[in-house]
Amino acid sequence: MTLMGRIKTTLVKRASNKILKENPDKFKKDFDSNKRIVEQYLDIPSKKLRNVIAGYVTRLANKEKK
Repeated sequence: MTLMGRIKTTLVKRASNKILKENPDKFKKDFDSNKRIVEQYLDIPSKKLRNVIAGYVTRLANKEKK
């Protein structure tokens, strides 16, 4: 059985890669702390978009730090 995830939009991927490349040492493996950091560095109009970007950043940070 294969689980399928949700596909992230180009906006989410670009914003996540940009913020992670500029501040790689700030992000941790914890979603809640990454959520606050994303809120500081990006001006995002909606809470949902902020959470999606923070989740993708967390996923990339976990993959990078393994």
